[in-house]
Amino acid sequence: MRVAIFDTHQFDRESLVRANSTSGHDLVFLEVRLNLSTYTLAAGCQAVCVFVNDTVDAGVLRALAQLGVRLVALRCAGFNNVDLAAAQQCGIAVVRVPEYSPHAIAEHAVALLLALDRKLIRATARVRDGNFSLDGLVGFDLFGKTVGVLGTGKIGATFARIMRGFGCRVLGWDLHHNPELERDHVLVYQSLNEVLESSDILSLHIPLNSDTRHIVGAEAISRMKPGVVLINTGRGALIDTPALVEALKSGKVGAAGLDVYEEEEGVFFVDHSGEVLADEQLAWLLMCPNVLVTSHQAFLTKEALEKISSTTLDSITSIESQISGLAEKSIADQRVLLVGLG
Repeated sequence: MRVAIFDTHQFDRESLVRANSTSGHDLVFLEVRLNLSTYTLAAGCQAVCVFVNDTVDAGVLRALAQLGVRLVALRCAGFNNVDLAAAQQCGIAVVRVPEYSPHAIAEHAVALLLALDRKLIRATARVRDGNFSLDGLVGFDLFGKTVGVLGTGKIGATFARIMRGFGCRVLGWDLHHNPELERDHVLVYQSLNEVLESSDILSLHIPLNSDTRHIVGAEAISRMKPGVVLINTGRGALIDTPALVEALKSGKVGAAGLDVYEEEEGVFFVDHSGEVLADEQLAWLLMCPNVLVTSHQAFLTKEALEKISSTTLDSITSIESQISGLAEKSIADQRVLLVGLG
């Protein structure tokens, strides 16, 4: 199958080429993101492969269908950027990578927390300048702190187990409880408000949808402990950015570690070092000594990239067999969001 791979970076190309050695697909690598201005680059392809900031709305899907595209393959777990109803109407199948490396995301969340707590960025900058003073670098022990985990799927569960290993008291909130976590005494499930009110550290691991958008907003923040540390490696819009900025200014939020940002599209994954950053809220966050922002890189480990590439190409191969009328190959239910091949 000929596949147009949008929003390609060097690490994507390398891992996909390796995984494709046993798949034999014709991969067309494109650096631009998919949208209504770029979709024509998929001409002659039966599938497109996209990432988190590609636009896969109704207009783009209709345009792709007219080009003969029959499959959208997401090389990520989240699918909030895809209009599934429109895909079904267009007869386009949609697949994703439901799981690649929960350890990659969870460990990055812990890295953000530790770097903020022990003020590693400021300390490193000082030492490089020859300043070995310790003033202003006081952190806190993680041992004994209460950590709230919103979302206890594979990533949230992995994060919870790591924090339990630090000797933290871990509280969890999820619409669907994981009995293993309770049985193993990793965490205790509580209501959302109870988790918000009790946590010294709050980490977000829930998907973005209409119910979770801005789940951490002004009202939620008002319930939190003064000086709470917020960690977000999920989706940027889980946090209401203006509310976070105000909470950081007032000291209600003591620190924030953000691998995702509400308005990251058009900013993250691109070198803007020679430009003036137009997003004033992001510019303010980047100037705060108690805020650490990374560019949506929590997934970026060798193991995760290998799993993403192999799962994506396996899904394409399986869907191809259905499109071409060959014997169907089974696909894990979690991987297929929609098969609309009518």
